[in-house]
Amino acid sequence: MKRVINEEMANQVRELLVDEPDVEEKTMFSGHCFLVNGKMCVCVNQEDLLCRIGHDRVVAELEKGTCRQMVMNGRAAKDFVYVALADINGLKALIYWIDLCLQFNPMAKASKKKM
Repeated sequence: MKRVINEEMANQVRELLVDEPDVEEKTMFSGHCFLVNGKMCVCVNQEDLLCRIGHDRVVAELEKGTCRQMVMNGRAAKDFVYVALADINGLKALIYWIDLCLQFNPMAKASKKKM
């Protein structure tokens, strides 16, 4: 399956993370993901931004109607939401989501490394 991402959005996310000391980029979740401190932080595909913002913030943002819950294998991924790129109107809105991701990052658990 060919990976299709919104390159313009990926570049904007990259620019917003430029001051983070430990950023790695990987193909995951059918998109282009940015890992901060070894933990998935934010991911860009063609239509959405996948944001890891933590359960409490997920609940608050879902109540606002600004995003939708990530579901994997029929189960809600409690710390993750999708934000439609079409709903991110301008840099200020993108910064809002990236800041939420970065605020949660220190509390996020790193996935187990495969040997």
